[in-house]
Order: sequence, then C-alpha cells, then structure tokens
Amino acid sequence: MVVLSCTSRSFWALPAGLRPLLRSTYCFAPNRRISSGGPTTQSLTIDGEQYPSDSWTNVPPAILAQYGRKLHVQPNHPLSITRALIESRFPGFRNHNDLPGVVTVSQNFDSLGFTPDHPGRNRTDTYYINKDTLLRTHTSAHEVDVFRQNASNGYTISADVYRRDAVDRSHYPAFHQMEGALTWDVNHFKTRQDLVKQITEDFDKLPKHDLVVEDPNPTFHPERNPLQEKHHSPEEAEIIAAHLKRSLEDMVVTIFKEADKALAAAGQGSQAEQEPLKVRWVEAFFPHTSPSWELEVWWRGDWLEVLGCGIIDQPLLIRADVPSRVGWAFGIGLERIAMLLFGIPDIRLFWSKDSRFLGQFNEKLPIRRFQPFSKHPAAPRDVSFWLPQSSAPPVVNTPSSAPSPAGGQLTRNEPSATSDPVFHENDLMEIARNTAGDNVEDVSLVDDFTHPKTGRRSLCYRITYRSLEKTLTTEEANALHQRISQELVGKFGVELR
Repeated sequence: MVVLSCTSRSFWALPAGLRPLLRSTYCFAPNRRISSGGPTTQSLTIDGEQYPSDSWTNVPPAILAQYGRKLHVQPNHPLSITRALIESRFPGFRNHNDLPGVVTVSQNFDSLGFTPDHPGRNRTDTYYINKDTLLRTHTSAHEVDVFRQNASNGYTISADVYRRDAVDRSHYPAFHQMEGALTWDVNHFKTRQDLVKQITEDFDKLPKHDLVVEDPNPTFHPERNPLQEKHHSPEEAEIIAAHLKRSLEDMVVTIFKEADKALAAAGQGSQAEQEPLKVRWVEAFFPHTSPSWELEVWWRGDWLEVLGCGIIDQPLLIRADVPSRVGWAFGIGLERIAMLLFGIPDIRLFWSKDSRFLGQFNEKLPIRRFQPFSKHPAAPRDVSFWLPQSSAPPVVNTPSSAPSPAGGQLTRNEPSATSDPVFHENDLMEIARNTAGDNVEDVSLVDDFTHPKTGRRSLCYRITYRSLEKTLTTEEANALHQRISQELVGKFGVELR
C-alpha cells in the first residue's frame, strides 16, 4: 500500500469521459488511500514501511501506483515466461526474484563506486523517496549484497526498476531487468593454473551450438577493452570470457528458437526470415566490468542489441568482501526480449490488466505471438515554447535507459548531480505521464530554434496521445494537452508560442 498526499479538485473538473482514463495515474488507485502528513511532516508509506519526505522527494503517484505489481513473477504474464525461459539456461544458479524495490542511495550508487557527481544520481534521472532512499534504477543495486552473502557461485536477479526516461512505444519509467553472474573462488585451488583448469573443464561441459559467431577482436585491448592486470592473468581472462560468451550464446539460441517457433505457428515464418541465426560480439564499456562486450543477434534481417556483459570489476568484489572470487556478469532487459518473443508492439501493454491481453499467454503452452485486439487512432498535438533566460543550459535529446551488467547505468554527457538545468527533457516526459498516464504514446522533439537576434531558444515537442483501450475524442485529447501545457508554464516558466 502507498500513502500519499494529493488533492482531487482538478481531477473532478475534467471531462467525464476523461476521468476513467486518468484514474490509475492519479491518487485513486485500488487498495491505496489518500492521507496528509500535515504541513511539515509529510511521508510516504510503501509496503508497510514509512519514509519521510524531503526536498529530494520526486516519485509521483503514477509510479507508486505501479510499485509492487511484480509482473516478472506474475503467473502466465509474458515477462514472467521470458524470465523463466532465461533462468532455464543457467541450471544451479540461485534466482533472486523478490528483492525489495526501495533501496538506499548507498546500495544503488555508492556500493558500485558511482562518483558523487555521476549524472545517474540526478533527480532528473532517478525517483527519490528522500535524500537517502530511492526506487532502484537497476538490479545491480543488490549486486554487492548478493555477492557478500556468498550463497552460490552463480545467481540471477530479476526485478522491476525505475528511471525517469523517454516516452515512446519501447520505453516506460517502470521496467524490468535481469542480471546474472558466475564466480569461482581462487582460494579453492592450490594454484591459479588449477583455477584456469577448472574453468576450462566447466567450459567444456556447456551446451554446444551451430551458431555463426562473429568475434573479430582480441579478448582484451590495452586501450579499448583493458585487462585488469592487477587482478587477472591473461589466461584467466581468456577462459572466463570464453565461458561467458558460450553461456550467453546458448541462452540466445534458446530464446530465438522459441521466437522462430512462435512465428511459424502464426504463419509468419517466411523463408527470408529464417536465415541462419548468427551473433556478433562488440567491444563495449560498462562501469563495473572489464573487458566488456555487447551481444548482437542477426534475426529477421536486422542486427538486434540483446545484452551487455563482461568480466566483473575486481574492486566491486573487494567491496563485497569476496576478494578471492573472479567471474563474469551480464545484464538484459526483459521487456525487450519479451517484445521480440511475443511480438508485442508497445511496452505499455505489459502493464495492462485487460483480459484481452493477459488471456493470450500461458506458461504451460508453447510461446505464441500476440494478437492485437484493437488499434485506436493516434491524436498528435504539438507544444512549442520559449525557454526562460538562464545561465544553465537545457538538457534535450537525452539518451534512453538501457540494461548493462555489473553496475547498471552508463556514464552520460549531461550536467552532473549538482547542476540545475533551466529545462530537462525528462521533466516534460514526467509531466506527460503524470497528466495523461498510459494515454500518451510518444513525446519527441521536432524543432529546436534559437532566435538569431535575441538569442532566445525555442523548443517544440510532438506529443502523441493514443489509448490502448478506447478512441480518445478530440475533447479528451485537447484537455490532456492543455493540462500538460499549463504544467510546463507553471513548473518551468516557459512562454507558450
């Protein structure tokens, strides 16, 4: 249960046909009650725990309404089916599927070595309950704790994660990640050569495949993909990387064979689409693995980014009090894989409670492609505005979130946590979601203009409204758009054009 403070006056002032659409994004979610903590002592209660609010608090009612739904373990849900399919390729791993989503700043950032000014700490990126507590932004928030428990050599973590992000058909502020790791304890072997021998034996036991694999680069490179020379020998890094890649290639074979079967069953498995499956390994950078790679899959005529992975950064294991362990880790987005498996075109559908959606999936039967049950027309509207004069530049065209292993978020080139931009694109995304809920399908920048004489900067965003459940009337779309425009003026002091 979530307890929060809000007012209903503006809700009941909306057109009658619009109120049911907004009910889930306002403060009237089922099993949640409205209360006030008083003028000076406000708080949030989440899952029976009470958290004081402060100037850092920015988690909105719409996000709290989704908290705790645990779609990744909901029976017969496509995300749960996807999770179980991936878990099946890692026998003997301990699967953590019920870790709490409220974590400390220390768990989410400090334990992973995020610098104090890392942009991931920004309130524009992260949902804060208060200055010390937040909704996890990645499953890696639990990584150090799980390593410290030292309860198994291999583990997976699957969970809902939360980030202020873009609004489109493939991004949602609440989504699901899965990460896995496998380590070996050096202390269990007389020599490091015995360690290499054991990993080699484990590698030989992994399932073999007939994939076409493109892997043109060396395992490590002093500049592009460095070896952790202080902690790993070249031989150790080579065999750990080989074990990692074979393990994930096996997982990919399983996922895409199921996807091909589902396509064939739906009559969509044309000869052109059944080219031999192939993968390629691309050098990458992730904060807490080195060397690191992204895995891409050639499927149905296109290269698809599937996951990120690498050899675990040894300082992370040292912080977890298991300095003698070495190994690998990967991170993957469950929604992305489920959309490929089931042919689900819009990420909002995963959160739907509509039986026409949920009734299509059964974990005891072969995977089947999603059958659209409705297609309501889009209602695009543009909002154009002048930004207020400020020495702090706006942040626009921000990159979207993506899963990554062993540390979650990538470093991005945007203002640090101490900056205060005059406008941040994620704030507009938040306004759109809080106002229109799942009735907003996409928000995209269509024009960025600086006046040649005055130097004033103008932005124009196209907001596409489309309900998954009904056709929005012109009155309803206009009412939503007007509220969003008013929120922009009130919160950022912009001047509408």
